[in-house]
Amino acid sequence: MIHAIHPLSATAEGLFESEPDNTSVEKFQFFHADKGKPLATPWQVALSRAILLRKYDISTGIIVDCACGSGIQIAAYSEIFQRPVIGVELNPARAQASAVNLRTIFTERGNTSLGRLRDSRVVVGDGRNGREIIEFLSNDLAAEAMPEVAFLHLDPARPRNSRTHSLAEMTPRLDEVFRGWHPHLVNHNNGPAILLDLSPRLSRTQMLEVEALVERFWPSIRKTWTWTSRGQGRIDRLALWVGQIANTMHNRRFIRIPPNPKEPPYELLGGAKIEPVTQANKLSNTMLKRGEYVSLIDAALVESGMANDWLKSPEINLTYHWLIDSGRRPTIYHEKPLELLAPESQYLVQCTGRIADVIPHELNLDTVDTFVDICIKNNLRKVTIRTKLLPELQPMLQGSLDRQLARRGGQKDGVLIRLPSKPTFLLCVV
Repeated sequence: MIHAIHPLSATAEGLFESEPDNTSVEKFQFFHADKGKPLATPWQVALSRAILLRKYDISTGIIVDCACGSGIQIAAYSEIFQRPVIGVELNPARAQASAVNLRTIFTERGNTSLGRLRDSRVVVGDGRNGREIIEFLSNDLAAEAMPEVAFLHLDPARPRNSRTHSLAEMTPRLDEVFRGWHPHLVNHNNGPAILLDLSPRLSRTQMLEVEALVERFWPSIRKTWTWTSRGQGRIDRLALWVGQIANTMHNRRFIRIPPNPKEPPYELLGGAKIEPVTQANKLSNTMLKRGEYVSLIDAALVESGMANDWLKSPEINLTYHWLIDSGRRPTIYHEKPLELLAPESQYLVQCTGRIADVIPHELNLDTVDTFVDICIKNNLRKVTIRTKLLPELQPMLQGSLDRQLARRGGQKDGVLIRLPSKPTFLLCVV
């Protein structure tokens, strides 16, 4: 039966899965349940998303997360918007953990006015049944009128240990959630405010399927796909921002969360509409020369399809050519240096350097001494291999470079980058 857990009175009794969140400045200790830790949103990601949402004029009404899990994202919304929030969770233990986490965040961030926490709820119930949840809340909150939903967040569960999954395997299903909440959403000029937190593994075809589902309920509504990355070239979150929170001018948004949790997220807007097949960049096979420059671009930015928007933006305004446009080390070359980057933009470049030498050899145990001699000739004290090698060879070759250059090397740092489809390496001074 549907019931509510009040964060003010919730206890951690019976909850045993407790983990620190190392992305939080406050070092929050969060509770989870039924192995919910891998599914939980890191606090820094949740907080960054809420901060970016703050610039949109979310109307009066309740903020609802209809599959709130451990409650970390809904708590971030409450903190940034300074509003009561409603979480809905089918699993009673996770709902309890969500209520406890909501109070923990409220308390440890120094809040003292209890009204916001007193009016928040975690409802144990089916997040698809919008009408049932709204009627229950109307009675529980003693509301004079039926509450309206100003903002709806949905992060459906996906199959674990699976590289791919269909939309039908998400729980709760998107179409069922849309049908259940459609009548209760505040409808702005640009449509309701909805954020769908989806799997980074979605294919372009599946992204178009999601768009079609949204269109079925809200025809011609604005939609902005949003990629979020914390680094290492990996997409941590892929979300669709719909209606009031979609950007009216852009189809894509890339968010880079810096390693320092005290720094704000970096937002980049641009990009074309999603197509069934990603438009490939034209790759150059020109032989590179000494004195030119090579840069490794953040792989997550490239995956989002927004790397060209960034490189051609007024901030960068670079004439460049692609050597590699996929994998972990997308690479461009350019005649002028990539410099004077704003601090937040520097996170979008893995490394950049001037070509000091072009080495027409494979790098292996027989040739590594030759590479060392060339590095010494170019006054290098440390060189990092930035290319894919056999796993058993990589540490041995890197170790040999490190040891020999530590004894005999110079003053500069560099990288080794292999040209695609050629037994040729570029030695670049960073």
